[in-house]
Amino acid sequence: MPRLALVTGGGRGIGAEICRVLAQAGLVVVAADIDKEAARATAATLPGTAHRGECADVTDESSVERLFETVERQVGPVAVLVCNAGRLLLRDGKRPYIQETTVENWNETFAVNALGTFLCSRAYLARRQRENVAHGRVITFSSVAAQLGGYNASAAYIAAKAAVIGLTKALAREAAPLGITANVIAPGMIETDMMRLAAGGAGTTPASTGNVPLGRIGQPGDVAAAVGFLASPEASYITGATIDVNGGYRMQ
Repeated sequence: MPRLALVTGGGRGIGAEICRVLAQAGLVVVAADIDKEAARATAATLPGTAHRGECADVTDESSVERLFETVERQVGPVAVLVCNAGRLLLRDGKRPYIQETTVENWNETFAVNALGTFLCSRAYLARRQRENVAHGRVITFSSVAAQLGGYNASAAYIAAKAAVIGLTKALAREAAPLGITANVIAPGMIETDMMRLAAGGAGTTPASTGNVPLGRIGQPGDVAAAVGFLASPEASYITGATIDVNGGYRMQ
Protein backbone atom coordinates (compact mmCIF):
# COMPACT_ATOMS: atom_id res chain seq x y z
CA MET A 1 0.00 0.00 0.00
CA PRO A 2 1.30 3.52 -0.78
CA ARG A 3 2.36 5.68 2.14
CA LEU A 4 -0.40 7.85 3.57
CA ALA A 5 -0.01 11.60 4.15
CA LEU A 6 -2.29 13.75 6.29
CA VAL A 7 -2.09 17.48 5.55
CA THR A 8 -3.85 19.97 7.81
CA GLY A 9 -4.96 23.23 6.25
CA GLY A 10 -5.10 21.29 3.00
CA GLY A 11 -8.12 23.07 1.58
CA ARG A 12 -6.32 25.96 -0.09
CA GLY A 13 -3.08 27.82 -0.68
CA ILE A 14 0.15 26.19 0.43
CA GLY A 15 -1.71 23.25 1.94
CA ALA A 16 -3.45 22.39 -1.31
CA GLU A 17 -0.15 22.61 -3.19
CA ILE A 18 1.50 20.33 -0.63
CA CYS A 19 -1.26 17.80 -1.21
CA ARG A 20 -0.63 17.95 -4.95
CA VAL A 21 3.13 17.47 -4.61
CA LEU A 22 2.74 14.51 -2.25
CA ALA A 23 0.13 12.90 -4.49
CA GLN A 24 2.45 13.29 -7.47
CA ALA A 25 5.13 11.51 -5.44
CA GLY A 26 2.80 8.52 -5.12
CA LEU A 27 1.40 9.05 -1.63
CA VAL A 28 -2.26 8.68 -0.76
CA VAL A 29 -3.27 12.07 0.62
CA VAL A 30 -5.89 13.12 3.15
CA ALA A 31 -6.51 16.86 2.97
CA ALA A 32 -7.90 18.03 6.31
CA ASP A 33 -9.39 21.47 6.75
CA ILE A 34 -11.95 23.24 8.90
CA ASP A 35 -13.68 23.94 5.58
CA LYS A 36 -14.90 20.49 4.59
CA GLU A 37 -15.88 21.45 1.05
CA ALA A 38 -12.47 23.00 0.40
CA ALA A 39 -10.78 19.86 1.67
CA ARG A 40 -12.90 17.68 -0.59
CA ALA A 41 -12.26 19.97 -3.54
CA THR A 42 -8.51 19.63 -3.03
CA ALA A 43 -8.74 15.85 -2.82
CA ALA A 44 -10.84 15.70 -5.99
CA THR A 45 -8.16 17.47 -8.03
CA LEU A 46 -5.23 15.30 -6.97
CA PRO A 47 -3.58 12.89 -9.40
CA GLY A 48 -4.19 9.26 -8.56
CA THR A 49 -6.95 7.63 -6.56
CA ALA A 50 -8.02 7.03 -2.97
CA HIS A 51 -7.39 10.63 -1.87
CA ARG A 52 -9.96 12.17 0.42
CA GLY A 53 -10.92 15.38 2.16
CA GLU A 54 -11.85 15.50 5.83
CA CYS A 55 -13.22 18.20 8.10
CA ALA A 56 -11.21 18.88 11.25
CA ASP A 57 -10.66 21.72 13.70
CA VAL A 58 -7.03 21.44 14.80
CA THR A 59 -7.72 23.59 17.86
CA ASP A 60 -10.16 21.01 19.25
CA GLU A 61 -8.72 17.90 20.89
CA SER A 62 -11.73 15.70 20.19
CA SER A 63 -11.86 16.83 16.55
CA VAL A 64 -8.21 15.93 16.04
CA GLU A 65 -8.66 12.54 17.68
CA ARG A 66 -11.72 11.82 15.52
CA LEU A 67 -9.76 12.77 12.42
CA PHE A 68 -6.96 10.32 13.18
CA GLU A 69 -9.34 7.55 14.24
CA THR A 70 -11.36 7.93 11.05
CA VAL A 71 -8.37 8.11 8.74
CA GLU A 72 -6.48 5.22 10.28
CA ARG A 73 -9.57 3.00 10.49
CA GLN A 74 -10.82 3.69 6.98
CA VAL A 75 -7.62 4.35 5.03
CA GLY A 76 -4.58 3.19 6.99
CA PRO A 77 -1.76 4.37 9.26
CA VAL A 78 -0.51 7.88 8.64
CA ALA A 79 3.14 7.88 7.56
CA VAL A 80 3.55 11.59 6.85
CA LEU A 81 1.93 14.30 8.97
CA VAL A 82 2.11 17.85 7.66
CA CYS A 83 0.94 20.44 10.21
CA ASN A 84 0.28 23.27 7.79
CA ALA A 85 -2.87 24.81 9.30
CA GLY A 86 -2.18 28.35 10.46
CA ARG A 87 -3.87 31.64 11.12
CA LEU A 88 -2.86 35.29 11.22
CA LEU A 89 -5.16 37.49 13.27
CA LEU A 90 -5.18 41.22 12.63
CA ARG A 91 -7.01 44.13 14.19
CA ASP A 92 -8.74 46.47 11.75
CA GLY A 93 -6.50 45.04 9.04
CA LYS A 94 -3.29 45.74 10.95
CA ARG A 95 -1.16 43.80 13.39
CA PRO A 96 -1.89 44.75 16.99
CA TYR A 97 1.06 45.93 19.02
CA ILE A 98 1.81 44.09 22.25
CA GLN A 99 0.07 46.70 24.38
CA GLU A 100 -3.02 46.36 22.16
CA THR A 101 -3.06 42.55 22.11
CA THR A 102 -5.94 41.01 24.01
CA VAL A 103 -5.75 37.68 25.80
CA GLU A 104 -8.43 36.44 23.42
CA ASN A 105 -6.33 37.38 20.38
CA TRP A 106 -3.26 35.76 21.93
CA ASN A 107 -5.10 32.53 22.72
CA GLU A 108 -6.80 32.31 19.32
CA THR A 109 -3.47 32.76 17.56
CA PHE A 110 -1.76 30.11 19.67
CA ALA A 111 -4.73 27.76 19.29
CA VAL A 112 -4.34 27.28 15.54
CA ASN A 113 -0.60 27.76 15.10
CA ALA A 114 0.85 26.09 18.21
CA LEU A 115 -1.84 24.06 19.98
CA GLY A 116 -3.04 22.61 16.68
CA THR A 117 0.47 21.45 15.85
CA PHE A 118 0.82 19.90 19.30
CA LEU A 119 -2.51 18.06 19.16
CA CYS A 120 -1.86 16.62 15.71
CA SER A 121 1.73 15.65 16.54
CA ARG A 122 0.65 14.00 19.78
CA ALA A 123 -2.11 12.02 18.05
CA TYR A 124 0.33 10.91 15.36
CA LEU A 125 3.12 9.89 17.72
CA ALA A 126 0.77 7.95 20.03
CA ARG A 127 -0.42 5.84 17.11
CA ARG A 128 3.04 5.28 15.70
CA GLN A 129 4.18 3.99 19.08
CA ARG A 130 1.43 1.37 18.84
CA GLU A 131 1.89 0.68 15.13
CA ASN A 132 4.97 2.07 13.46
CA VAL A 133 5.40 2.79 9.75
CA ALA A 134 8.29 2.98 7.34
CA HIS A 135 9.72 6.43 6.71
CA GLY A 136 7.59 8.21 9.30
CA ARG A 137 7.67 11.98 8.98
CA VAL A 138 6.30 15.01 10.84
CA ILE A 139 6.62 18.36 9.06
CA THR A 140 5.52 21.46 10.91
CA PHE A 141 5.26 25.11 9.93
CA SER A 142 6.91 28.09 11.53
CA SER A 143 7.67 31.39 9.77
CA VAL A 144 10.48 33.78 9.03
CA ALA A 145 8.55 36.10 11.34
CA ALA A 146 9.49 33.90 14.29
CA GLN A 147 13.16 34.14 13.34
CA LEU A 148 13.33 37.88 12.68
CA GLY A 149 10.72 39.20 15.09
CA GLY A 150 8.41 39.96 12.20
CA TYR A 151 7.49 43.19 10.46
CA ASN A 152 3.81 42.80 9.67
CA ALA A 153 3.09 39.89 12.01
CA SER A 154 1.78 40.34 15.54
CA ALA A 155 3.68 39.38 18.66
CA ALA A 156 1.16 36.57 19.21
CA TYR A 157 1.84 35.11 15.76
CA ILE A 158 5.61 35.48 16.16
CA ALA A 159 5.53 33.77 19.56
CA ALA A 160 3.26 30.97 18.38
CA LYS A 161 5.45 30.21 15.38
CA ALA A 162 8.55 30.30 17.60
CA ALA A 163 6.85 27.77 19.88
CA VAL A 164 6.43 25.44 16.90
CA ILE A 165 10.20 25.35 16.40
CA GLY A 166 10.80 24.32 20.01
CA LEU A 167 7.99 21.77 19.94
CA THR A 168 9.35 20.18 16.78
CA LYS A 169 12.80 19.79 18.28
CA ALA A 170 11.30 18.00 21.27
CA LEU A 171 9.26 15.84 18.92
CA ALA A 172 12.35 15.00 16.86
CA ARG A 173 14.08 13.62 19.96
CA GLU A 174 11.09 11.61 21.15
CA ALA A 175 10.28 10.21 17.70
CA ALA A 176 13.86 9.32 16.76
CA PRO A 177 13.81 5.83 18.40
CA LEU A 178 10.91 4.98 16.08
CA GLY A 179 12.87 6.08 13.01
CA ILE A 180 10.50 9.03 12.59
CA THR A 181 11.92 12.43 11.69
CA ALA A 182 10.42 15.81 12.60
CA ASN A 183 11.38 19.03 10.86
CA VAL A 184 10.13 22.59 10.51
CA ILE A 185 9.51 24.61 7.36
CA ALA A 186 9.93 28.37 7.85
CA PRO A 187 8.52 30.21 4.82
CA GLY A 188 9.37 33.79 4.04
CA MET A 189 7.21 35.97 1.81
CA ILE A 190 5.00 33.54 -0.09
CA GLU A 191 2.20 34.54 -2.46
CA THR A 192 -0.80 33.52 -0.34
CA ASP A 193 -3.99 35.03 1.04
CA MET A 194 -2.27 35.29 4.43
CA MET A 195 0.59 37.35 3.00
CA ARG A 196 -1.84 39.63 1.20
CA LEU A 197 -3.75 40.05 4.46
CA ALA A 198 -0.56 41.01 6.28
CA ALA A 199 0.19 43.50 3.51
CA GLY A 200 -3.18 45.14 3.99
CA GLY A 201 -4.58 43.60 0.84
CA ALA A 202 -2.21 45.63 -1.31
CA GLY A 203 -0.54 42.56 -2.80
CA THR A 204 3.12 42.41 -3.69
CA THR A 205 5.17 45.29 -5.00
CA PRO A 206 8.77 45.63 -6.19
CA ALA A 207 9.55 47.23 -2.83
CA SER A 208 8.42 44.10 -0.99
CA THR A 209 11.10 42.06 -2.76
CA GLY A 210 13.92 44.51 -2.14
CA ASN A 211 15.36 42.44 0.71
CA VAL A 212 14.97 39.11 -1.08
CA PRO A 213 18.24 38.25 -2.85
CA LEU A 214 16.46 36.05 -5.39
CA GLY A 215 14.33 39.06 -6.27
CA ARG A 216 10.88 37.54 -6.20
CA ILE A 217 8.03 36.57 -3.93
CA GLY A 218 7.90 32.87 -3.23
CA GLN A 219 5.13 30.65 -4.56
CA PRO A 220 3.26 27.86 -2.77
CA GLY A 221 5.09 25.40 -4.99
CA ASP A 222 8.43 26.52 -3.55
CA VAL A 223 7.25 25.53 -0.08
CA ALA A 224 5.55 22.35 -1.23
CA ALA A 225 8.75 21.18 -2.93
CA ALA A 226 10.61 21.42 0.38
CA VAL A 227 7.85 19.45 2.09
CA GLY A 228 8.05 16.85 -0.66
CA PHE A 229 11.75 16.33 -0.03
CA LEU A 230 11.40 16.12 3.76
CA ALA A 231 8.60 13.59 3.33
CA SER A 232 10.71 11.40 1.06
CA PRO A 233 12.81 8.39 2.13
CA GLU A 234 15.87 10.33 0.96
CA ALA A 235 15.46 12.77 3.89
CA SER A 236 15.90 10.04 6.52
CA TYR A 237 18.96 11.66 8.16
CA ILE A 238 17.45 15.12 8.62
CA THR A 239 15.60 15.72 11.86
CA GLY A 240 15.10 18.59 14.28
CA ALA A 241 16.01 21.03 11.51
CA THR A 242 14.40 24.27 10.43
CA ILE A 243 14.35 24.58 6.64
CA ASP A 244 14.17 28.18 5.43
CA VAL A 245 12.19 28.77 2.23
CA ASN A 246 12.59 32.51 1.86
CA GLY A 247 14.67 33.35 -1.21
CA GLY A 248 17.57 34.42 0.99
CA TYR A 249 15.48 36.95 2.97
CA ARG A 250 17.02 35.49 6.11
CA MET A 251 20.30 33.60 5.99
CA GLN A 252 21.82 31.71 8.88
